[in-house]
Amino acid sequence: MSNDDLFSPAPDLSGKPLADRMRPQTLAEYLGQGHVLGEGKPLRTAIESGRLHSMIFWGPPGTGKTTLARLLARSAEYHFETLSAVLAGVKDIRAAVELAKQRRAMDGRGTVLFIDEVHRFNKSQQDAFLPHVEDGTLLFVGATTENPSFELNNALLSRARVYVLKSLAADDLERLIDRALADTERGLGERGLTLDPSDRRLIAEAADGDARRALNLLEIIADLAESGPIDHAIVTEVAAGQVRRFDKGGEAFYDQISALHKSVRGSSPDGALYWLCRMLDGGCDALYLARRVVRMASEDIGNADPRALELALNAWDVQDRLGSPEGELAIAQAVVYMACAPKSNAVYKAYNAAMQVAKSSGSLEVPIHLRNAPTRLMKELGYGKAYRYAHDEPGGYAAGETYQPEELGEQRYYDPVDRGLEIKIRDKLAQLRALDAQAGEG
Repeated sequence: MSNDDLFSPAPDLSGKPLADRMRPQTLAEYLGQGHVLGEGKPLRTAIESGRLHSMIFWGPPGTGKTTLARLLARSAEYHFETLSAVLAGVKDIRAAVELAKQRRAMDGRGTVLFIDEVHRFNKSQQDAFLPHVEDGTLLFVGATTENPSFELNNALLSRARVYVLKSLAADDLERLIDRALADTERGLGERGLTLDPSDRRLIAEAADGDARRALNLLEIIADLAESGPIDHAIVTEVAAGQVRRFDKGGEAFYDQISALHKSVRGSSPDGALYWLCRMLDGGCDALYLARRVVRMASEDIGNADPRALELALNAWDVQDRLGSPEGELAIAQAVVYMACAPKSNAVYKAYNAAMQVAKSSGSLEVPIHLRNAPTRLMKELGYGKAYRYAHDEPGGYAAGETYQPEELGEQRYYDPVDRGLEIKIRDKLAQLRALDAQAGEG
């Protein structure tokens, strides 16, 4: 637990990382998040008026969640306490509560308790805050990179407003870089360093929306540079190898695989390629992507173009056999083909419908004419009796024959669409059903 009392003497910044030294001290210094901090927005009004409420900041790393919590406490003249959910437990929460009570008794001021990575607390730890939030002992502010609706319990969510923070735009990061180079008190102003605009942009893009990463890159570059213009070669060397944001198993992961799947479904080869490359660039396992591409082939293309499934399986095989980069190119080939192929979810819908009936209709018996009769007793009991062997029927089709449990009748699950190969399948099924109807009339 750390205590950051905003009314104590200014801390010594010497030896601290540039990102920490450049942390905004006022709302005017804060960059980005105009959608929640613009004029008249609820969060800005709360900060400026000092009328606070419990809240949760949800957003990617480096978007200013901790800084906003500090500004909240400063605006309302509250004490500021912070806990990391990675390290803290219920004992630490109780200690913070007791300290908040003592302070209120001494000076009447409230306490903002900021919980970083709050999604890492389990249900009992999250519940430990509730009575103290209810009675006003604490003003709870949580920060998370994960979707609160999945990671936080409903009781806590009902007592706190969720604010979604977004990645910083490259223009905001460039302004931050300029500010750090010019600031003589907290930044690098005393070094007399300058950056070419194109190099400044390169750092901003490498930071990928993360202010902390941008300042960390700038600090590394500054440590390697001499005063005056910074050499372009130093910038490119430090910026190289920065991966895009990709949290395996986290929110960004599922958002991106969803975007890839929906781009294929929406027949956008360019969109599908972009999201495929985003995930590969972020370090996603190519074999996982290959498996998902197979799923797309069955779910969204199906029998409209059965070659899609074959191509997807081939891409998976190439990735498994050869690895990168040959396998990734094969996956890209499959993705582009599938995005351009005719679409049908008829098999997917039919499977789900049949599964629902199978689960809800109980253990219905197999009609006796469809049962196998390998023994004499089974034959005597009528197993397989009256079964019509389709190959012996005219046209290889036993018109009027039934194949589902008697209690269900002949249900229809598969309804081919009028796209791709399913046009022919639809016509074929229509012909067969016409023969069934004639046989029934006969």
